Amino acid sequence: MGSFITAAPHFFQGPYKYETTISHFSASNGTESILPCVTNGSIAHDHEIPTVEIQGECEKAASSSLWLYVFLGNMLRGVGETPVMPLGLSYLDDFSREENTALYMSLVQTLGIMGPVFGFMLGSFCAKLYVDIGSVDLVTITINYKDSRWVGAWWLGFLLTGGVMLLAGIPFWFFPKSLPKQGATETEKKSNVLEGEQDRFIPDNNKHSTAPNKPASMAVLAKDFLPSLKKLFSNTIYLLFVCTAFVQVSGFIGMITFKPKFMEQIYGQSASRAIFLIGIMNLPAVALGIITGGFIMKKFKLNVLGATKICIGTSLLAFSSLTTVHCQNTLISSCNTGCSCSLKHWDPICASNGLTYASPCLAGCQTSTGDGRDMVFHNCTCIGESPLPFANMSSVLGQCSRKSDCDYMFKFYMAVTVIGAFLSACGATPGYIILLRTINPELKSLALGIYILIVRTLGGIPPPIYFGALIDRTCLKWGTKQCGGRGACRIYDSGAFRLVNLDWQKFSIFIHTFPIIG
Repeated sequence: MGSFITAAPHFFQGPYKYETTISHFSASNGTESILPCVTNGSIAHDHEIPTVEIQGECEKAASSSLWLYVFLGNMLRGVGETPVMPLGLSYLDDFSREENTALYMSLVQTLGIMGPVFGFMLGSFCAKLYVDIGSVDLVTITINYKDSRWVGAWWLGFLLTGGVMLLAGIPFWFFPKSLPKQGATETEKKSNVLEGEQDRFIPDNNKHSTAPNKPASMAVLAKDFLPSLKKLFSNTIYLLFVCTAFVQVSGFIGMITFKPKFMEQIYGQSASRAIFLIGIMNLPAVALGIITGGFIMKKFKLNVLGATKICIGTSLLAFSSLTTVHCQNTLISSCNTGCSCSLKHWDPICASNGLTYASPCLAGCQTSTGDGRDMVFHNCTCIGESPLPFANMSSVLGQCSRKSDCDYMFKFYMAVTVIGAFLSACGATPGYIILLRTINPELKSLALGIYILIVRTLGGIPPPIYFGALIDRTCLKWGTKQCGGRGACRIYDSGAFRLVNLDWQKFSIFIHTFPIIG
């Protein structure tokens, strides 16, 4: 239900309008009209003044409350997803042999990673589809999925995954309240089937029971809850794990949120290809690392001390892998000799001299031929004045490609990140084992619930906000909204962006080793 609600705003809002200086009507000579290079600045200035119709749309957009649908949908999804891990892992730990727990937990977490793998692949497919597909004429769209102004069909993924989640929830109705302890004799299975902590929290409503439990009142629950909470937070190791996990998850959430943009801006990849590569390479490495950590724990029958050594080793190796090379920004020119062009517009074209111009007007282009994405601009005066070699004074839509060595650098970057993801994930299952073995068995569900609550709220919600604020400070060129305000960033300083993205990851992994060493 939450996924369907999240996708609802797409059907209530108007079509997406990206910023462009190109109009879509054909002139009498067969060329298409563009915002020309003129000496009179009034034309460019008038082009920036919103019409009455646009002004009305701006006022409507400013008062829109469609974001509430996204907020409510995500909240409902969180309510449904949160209980699965703490209650599921506790359920598993209660009724499995101690030496098998690590392997079972690693299998559960690995299967949990496979969902995002398919999710990223679905996201890659949706990112290639235009957001208003089916309702607009795609021939008139002058941008493609490699353009920073492109918005993919984000809503389609929520509709598809919402249906899948409905089907996935059906088997949970058939799980028994309890399972016999693995390896127990038949007598023990019958007499002690509820040895786990579930018998303290799940009332037996069997009508054949001689003494059925009655649901506890809120007062009784509160009376038991507060002392349990006090006992839990008096555990120093548990507190350190929660705090450092918060830092580590913050770094991971910030990294994974902006990693497609990082790959797009630093290495010139399209958003859809970046999403696809994360799903097909990085996440399987995480899944393999988790199950490898669990297998090592089972194979060598490691105790808490052994799990601690694995966590320290994998954290240090992952820390050392966080180094990479990056590509320089493509050459950008804003030459506007003899023109009165707006410096706010972002409608990049690639000239024959290898330079990217922010708009046809800033390149001094006079005419164009073709339409849509196949448009070619001619008589661009700035290209002719460039000292670089060139074939002619024409240009095409879109930014110029990166240098040839950037492809090699990107392959190196992907290899390093895959290795780092694997090494970091190897310590995930041992970390869970340390957490479970250092708390009172009666407090397992509460401890895991508080742990996941803090990590998901404090470690999952704020990072995209402050990561985004830091990344915004590396912006070189801002876009412009239809109503005149500042839009999304179109191009970043590659060196500064890289430092923001990688340094926090190094810090989070470094901090994560402290409670383990302690």
